[in-house]
Amino acid sequence: MDESYSNLPTSHLIGSVPAVVIEEKSTTNPQEANGQQSANTWKGVFSVSSYTQYFNVDEDIVMNRLMSSLNPLSGDFFSKIDANPDLYGLVWVSATLIFVISSLGNCATYLMHKRSDSSSSWSFDVNYVNVAAGSVYGYALLVPLGFYFLLQYLGSSASLIRFWCLWGYSLFVLTLSSFLLVIPIEFLRWTITILAGATSASFVAANLKMYIQSNDLTIVLVAAFVLQMGLTIFIKMWFFS
Repeated sequence: MDESYSNLPTSHLIGSVPAVVIEEKSTTNPQEANGQQSANTWKGVFSVSSYTQYFNVDEDIVMNRLMSSLNPLSGDFFSKIDANPDLYGLVWVSATLIFVISSLGNCATYLMHKRSDSSSSWSFDVNYVNVAAGSVYGYALLVPLGFYFLLQYLGSSASLIRFWCLWGYSLFVLTLSSFLLVIPIEFLRWTITILAGATSASFVAANLKMYIQSNDLTIVLVAAFVLQMGLTIFIKMWFFS
């Protein structure tokens, strides 16, 4: 008797709760997921925290890379920064060069002014700072970006962070040579400019060569060399003339 009652269905009784089977379904549209991923990627581009990993370098690493930039024919700079490329050179070496050529450029014009005409007054040219910041940062940001897109178009697997790192450290020799450009001897200034420019340009071209797979693309190396020399000559002509 008890068994017959216990086997009766109870789902129709008042107060009974039917079993609910929950089936999880993915309601996310693949296109929406791709859109969210793209949005997150672009959000990371404009986030400061995304670039903190590229400043995770200590003093020894930075000094080693600065010294490497003084060896124009080594061509192993990318192998040294392979595990940890940084933006220290792009930001701080460029900032140092801007400060040096702005201050020493005014100092050089003062010395030349005193040698030629000491009777008239001399004033500090604050526009040197604006020109230096615009030219150096513009060059250090846009030129590597241009070569990155060019090599990507030509089928090479280029890395923008590595390029920024390379061009940033290549400015170190120009910073050192600027101290010698204060000497008010024009022939010596041009000699220093050519030597410093050739060193910096050779450093860039020698390391950029690893991305060049064909002899037909040597024009890319020539362009990198010429642009680096052009920046060096511009610094000499504008700030130390």
